[in-house]
Amino acid sequence: MSKILNFGSLNVDYTYRVDHMTQEGETQSSESMEIFLGGKGFNQSVSLAKAGVNVYHAGMIGDDGDGFLPVCREYGIRTDHIKKVEGKGGHTIIQIDKNAQNSILLFGGSNRKIDKAFVDEVLSNFEKGDYLLLQNEISSLDYIMDKAYEKGMVIILNPSPFDSRLDCCDMSKVTYFILNEIEGAQFSGRKEPEEIVDVMLEKYPKAKIVLTLGGDGAMYADASGARFHQPIFPVKAVDTTAAGDTFTGYFISGILESMPVPDILKMSAKASSITVTRKGASPSIPSREEVMASL
Repeated sequence: MSKILNFGSLNVDYTYRVDHMTQEGETQSSESMEIFLGGKGFNQSVSLAKAGVNVYHAGMIGDDGDGFLPVCREYGIRTDHIKKVEGKGGHTIIQIDKNAQNSILLFGGSNRKIDKAFVDEVLSNFEKGDYLLLQNEISSLDYIMDKAYEKGMVIILNPSPFDSRLDCCDMSKVTYFILNEIEGAQFSGRKEPEEIVDVMLEKYPKAKIVLTLGGDGAMYADASGARFHQPIFPVKAVDTTAAGDTFTGYFISGILESMPVPDILKMSAKASSITVTRKGASPSIPSREEVMASL
């Protein structure tokens, strides 16, 4: 049975409710402030776990990160490869406006202390055919990708945040790209979803592309000519922070179960639609039972 390793970030989210996104030079009072455990890596591990996957999380926490371990265990996330280091952990400052849109300021902290020795130590526990999920909130991403590829692991990349650190990664080693329309446009230089996937498949013909499109749903494409589109399930959004991470976790759970792609897209979209109706990142992600009952 293939294992899945999520080598990803662990951030403490400081979430502020505001009337509107604070402008340059403006001071604005927030309506409330709440603290959640988050990070794209952690959120996606929670989503995987809640979708029923036995997921291993690898990453680094700082002096302020002790809260992650008991919560991971509560969700069923394997913590064998979470290491504590001195100094500040990763954290975010999140503004959420009255329309439930968010703006995020990210501080890398301990997530940027992942080095080659730690990567080698973690990957020694995995083998050919195991799955590796990556985002771009940690250091040594290119090294992790290269070493995992050498071992024959299946690499899934969520290239967020999209920045120059991705330039040193060999994207031909990625089997699944899971990205939103903005990241897709940055990858391809195109804006239309069909054109985005056309360009990406031309660049990476062995890859499978999963493109989330906000209010327009999501689509899947690969070099076989398969293309599927999934509309959203309309809901009243409260907080969109973990919508994409929920989608990613549920999509991967479907891959691991060899579900048909249209069914995976439908399940993932439904899970995301539930997430956005609740506050917070990881606490808002629904369980597999809730998603299937809702479907």
